[in-house]
Amino acid sequence: MGSIPLSKSLLLIAFLWPITFLSTSPILSAFGYDDNLKPSAYEMLEEYNFPVGILPVGVTGYELNRETGEFSVYLNGTCKFPVESYTLEYKSTISGIVSKGRLSNLKGVKVFVILLWINIVEVTREDDELYFSVGITSASFPVDNFEERPQCGCGLDCANKLIKHHRISSY
Repeated sequence: MGSIPLSKSLLLIAFLWPITFLSTSPILSAFGYDDNLKPSAYEMLEEYNFPVGILPVGVTGYELNRETGEFSVYLNGTCKFPVESYTLEYKSTISGIVSKGRLSNLKGVKVFVILLWINIVEVTREDDELYFSVGITSASFPVDNFEERPQCGCGLDCANKLIKHHRISSY
């Protein structure tokens, strides 16, 4: 009772082998059946002409409806970091609509200006400038400023923050 007759084993192998082959086939992968071929959230941004640095390190996944442009990006938690005289905050879920050179209806990204947190509602790219809109006004920055992905807590200046933290803790 514990063993399968040889003829049944061969029949089982003959039946399962094509299924195994098809499930790893590049043909099925080309039709979207392989999640390993899905571009990262950063690569997806580049497809829409945005630099990778508008998203911080720590993206765990995303969803994108390529027909409507609706997207959701998931981070491994809320993320804050300084950028020049501003502080940015990303919620654990960021959503909106993406199209070539435009992120609109953004939810989940805020900037601290003076004494107030303001939602960033749109990001557009025009040539080598990125425009960040908070509804009533916008600010522009060179695209080159966003070539690197910032890290939560320290942004793009993590090496200096680590040195300062180490000096403080060594006393």
